Amino acid sequence: MRFVKNLSVTLVSAVLMFVPVAAKAHEKPVSLEYETSIGRPANLVNGEFPGVPGTLAVPQGIAVDADRNVYISNGRGIDRVDVFDPQGNYIRSIGSSGSGPGQIDEPLDLKFSPVDGNLYVGDGFNERIDVFDPQGNFVRSFGSFEGPIAGRGFFGPGGFQFDKRGNLYVGDFSADVVKVYGRHGQLIKTIGSSGTGPGQFQGPAGLNISQKTGNIFVTDQYNNRIQVFDPRGNFLYTFGSEGQGEGQFENPIGIELDENDNIYVADAVNSRVQVFTVKGKFITSYGQPVTDSSGNIVPPPAQTGPTASPYGNPLDLTPGKFNWTAGEHYANGKLYVGDFFQGRVQVLDVKGGKAFHW
Repeated sequence: MRFVKNLSVTLVSAVLMFVPVAAKAHEKPVSLEYETSIGRPANLVNGEFPGVPGTLAVPQGIAVDADRNVYISNGRGIDRVDVFDPQGNYIRSIGSSGSGPGQIDEPLDLKFSPVDGNLYVGDGFNERIDVFDPQGNFVRSFGSFEGPIAGRGFFGPGGFQFDKRGNLYVGDFSADVVKVYGRHGQLIKTIGSSGTGPGQFQGPAGLNISQKTGNIFVTDQYNNRIQVFDPRGNFLYTFGSEGQGEGQFENPIGIELDENDNIYVADAVNSRVQVFTVKGKFITSYGQPVTDSSGNIVPPPAQTGPTASPYGNPLDLTPGKFNWTAGEHYANGKLYVGDFFQGRVQVLDVKGGKAFHW
């Protein structure tokens, strides 16, 4: 989903700590440990502009290919997907700024198709999905998504994921539905409606699908909860509420599942990742919001035009410090987390990973 400029958000005031919880004695809990970072913010003080190879802005989409190269959405006028090798070295870019074929106006979520290996890119301001082949050549665009609406900071295509047949499930953030597209880009059906009840959304932001059950997991951003549906789109259950405590959210965005269906949620404004069992029981969390010298949480940067900084001020690139968590990707025992307003992706080593059902 596209992040609206001129956003004003009231941020939480409590500093959130790394909070693991005890599991049963015979179970090994999931834990997250910082490993490295990929990308960096541009050095604005020294005259460096965002877009210099290796620099990032609002990394909302992350994907990893079979060679463990990392693909990251680079937004705020950079408008491309940057590719890094497994060691975090910049390799190349895909796409350019604009609205024509092969051009992007704010890249969002990223996924590789399990059918043809093509890279699918959420294209925010163009309100579509763009498709590139594995070499980065443009293939096609498809889809249609709602634009901005009053009172919301995001719009356009939200998170998306493929099912095993190659159908693509995409959150339409402003329309409050999940759209399902076939392998040729045709709209098959929609799931959900606008509201606060079971099966209804107020901003479906992130989406993932269990490879074990086919169940669909959606971050319902402004309802501050996670909703779960069966493969046919029937509502199953929900968990979460607004707040700063364990199992509570302030604008959840990204959502990932590991091979055991443990759930990793990018709890954006709380600047942390929370981990849950498949049934929504809290396991642990990782991350703290960046604070200034007075201990106040650093807000998102002001958005006053295309030359505005995409970074919070001050930055704190200490491991585990975030200015909003947004995009996520789980692969090869690693959780990649977009540090939204600090221009980097933090890579976390996932320890444990046993399937939990309590």
